[in-house]
Amino acid sequence: NQDISAKDNPHYLQPGARLLLADDNPANLKMIGDFLRLNGFEVFSASSGNAAIKLAIEHNPQVLLIDVQLTDLDGLEVTRQLRQQPQFRQTPIIALTALAMPGDREKCLQAGMDAYLSKPVGLKELHQTLATYLPH
Repeated sequence: NQDISAKDNPHYLQPGARLLLADDNPANLKMIGDFLRLNGFEVFSASSGNAAIKLAIEHNPQVLLIDVQLTDLDGLEVTRQLRQQPQFRQTPIIALTALAMPGDREKCLQAGMDAYLSKPVGLKELHQTLATYLPH
């Protein structure tokens, strides 16, 4: 009977990690935000591109989940603007998008995003993706 600490689990996420969630759909913000909070994240939510940039600069999250189709600025432009800031050059930015056409993934990666999750995103898939990009 071995004791395995949570930190030995490859899908363990460090409690208290700061995460920015940007999505213009209130239902997505609530569902994904609630899931992340239940998993120990400190979540900052934005429903527009400009709000996402402002919150990111204000709270310096350890990972960003950004919907590609936001009001005012799309997620690709948000990513480009954040990547110009020194503190966000290495921060993981994950696209959350309903866009699933050929070439969409490449557009996200070219804009500077690190990963691409298509909606509707499975919560297990979301958790595993975050575990890949966050320190254990």
